[in-house]
Amino acid sequence: MRAELTRERLSALMRELARTAPRGKSYRVYLVGGGAAVYLGWRASSMDLDLCADEDAVFRDIQGIKERLNVNIEFARPERFVPPLKGSADRHVFVETLGRVSFFHYDPYAQVLSKVVRGFDRDLEDARRFVRSGMVDPGRLRALVEAIPRSAYARYPSLSRAAVEQAVDAFLRDPGLPAIR
Repeated sequence: MRAELTRERLSALMRELARTAPRGKSYRVYLVGGGAAVYLGWRASSMDLDLCADEDAVFRDIQGIKERLNVNIEFARPERFVPPLKGSADRHVFVETLGRVSFFHYDPYAQVLSKVVRGFDRDLEDARRFVRSGMVDPGRLRALVEAIPRSAYARYPSLSRAAVEQAVDAFLRDPGLPAIR
């Protein structure tokens, strides 16, 4: 059984990715889900770390890193589970650069949509934290979700446009969240 991902282990993993990244170019690695929550201090730990990158070459030693740090690593991005939001690539939030690797929180709006649609308590709490932190504006989230083309749902047979919009509306009615402007 792997150890839980803590901020300490996450920092060590980021240093290891930077150390083992292929030479000759720069890379962008994105923290997704629980890893972002741990980095931001919203959770003490996560069962695993979800990552993605623009180029998979940066992960050439990921098995070794996983073994050395005894952490569970998965490759995931929100668009595997929910339709992409327009402009997502422009909303990644810079974390830090170590060597040739720049780390970012994956688009907070895409992360919130994915968490809201999944609907687990821990996911919904992470989504609330994104909103309360100011990283996600409720009105903009609603507008981005409403702008998803109907045709985009064809790639997600278990989702319907109505169900996604209902889940987002229910989430945004949470009394603990700021009102939509």
